[in-house]
Amino acid sequence: MDVLDLARTQFAVTGGLHFLFVVLTLGMAPLVALMHTRWAMTGRPLHEAMTRFWGQIYVINYALGIVTGLVMEFQFGLAWSGLSHYAGDVFGAPLAMETLLAFFLESTFLGLWIFGWGRLPRWLHLACIWLVTLTAYASAFFIMLANSFLQNPAGSVARDGRLELVDFGALLTNKALVFSFPHVVAAGLFTGGMVLVGASAYMLRRRTEQVEFFTRSMRLGVVTAAIGITFTMGFGYAQFAGVQDGKWDNVGAAIGLALMMEVGQLLGLVVLLVMLPLIRFLPRWRWTYPLLVAMTPLPFVLSIAGWVAREVGRQPWMIWGKLTVADAMTPGLTAGMVTASLIGFAGVLGLLAVVDYVLIARTIRRGPREPDLGAGVPGETRTPALSL
Repeated sequence: MDVLDLARTQFAVTGGLHFLFVVLTLGMAPLVALMHTRWAMTGRPLHEAMTRFWGQIYVINYALGIVTGLVMEFQFGLAWSGLSHYAGDVFGAPLAMETLLAFFLESTFLGLWIFGWGRLPRWLHLACIWLVTLTAYASAFFIMLANSFLQNPAGSVARDGRLELVDFGALLTNKALVFSFPHVVAAGLFTGGMVLVGASAYMLRRRTEQVEFFTRSMRLGVVTAAIGITFTMGFGYAQFAGVQDGKWDNVGAAIGLALMMEVGQLLGLVVLLVMLPLIRFLPRWRWTYPLLVAMTPLPFVLSIAGWVAREVGRQPWMIWGKLTVADAMTPGLTAGMVTASLIGFAGVLGLLAVVDYVLIARTIRRGPREPDLGAGVPGETRTPALSL
């Protein structure tokens, strides 16, 4: 491959691996917030145990996902300085807002939530996890705002060889954004729901003692995943209304991938919609457990496939009709330099992905007894999960 193809591969690998963490974060955050809300309202030990157990999985994924985000920043600076020079005044603003939200506000509220067990008032502690959720979605919004600008550079004009923002309202109402953002949000809910479903099915198949715990988790996961996949497909199709005329030829190049996505989405939708009216019987139907466990990777695969299809459709443009990918590259890069950085970035991100999976799998296999999240709470004399 030449240096351009290597740079594109580097971005695809780093972006794809990073998004695996992001899509699970977007799905788990509101689910944990809902669990915490039920605990705050009822005081039941079961809901506290669910909050701690699934919250611990969320924290593991978030912590490692933050590190993958740092790798993305390095990747941008190394390979795509031409983009920063030409459109940094527009493209850099939403990225700066995302960084502020993710690394400062979201992390601060999450830290308060993690260390606030037994220390913060009940409703203030609950507010922290909802603020984590809101800032996570705001962070995703600004990322999609930046990506949609690349798809359709609305609200900007070229002056003296650079793009300048002239209409912030047009940037916020970009036709490439209005359906893509809720599409990503719905994909996150599909992913978070399927993780609950798959993990619960795995534990119930092992004949775990915490039957009620994982039965409730499975039911919540099935409902969430069914809602998520329905809206994912709906907003996915709606995005075609915002495709520029000249893009259809490029989209056609990825038609095989798009068809694979539709088959996967339809499969997930059919299975989940069939299970919804039968949800009360699922814990008794052990023959469904292997199917549910096998479906757990589906949202991750479809999410990566969706990003690839969206980005391939923009080629050969970095900013549609304004800046080509070749012109967006950093001048002077050699194939050896990009290859070395690709190996380094892929190695780091791959290792983080493996560590993330191992830690989450280990947490699930251990079950909800004696969760690490909230351990050592002042005044606690029992383990919440033991009273299930």
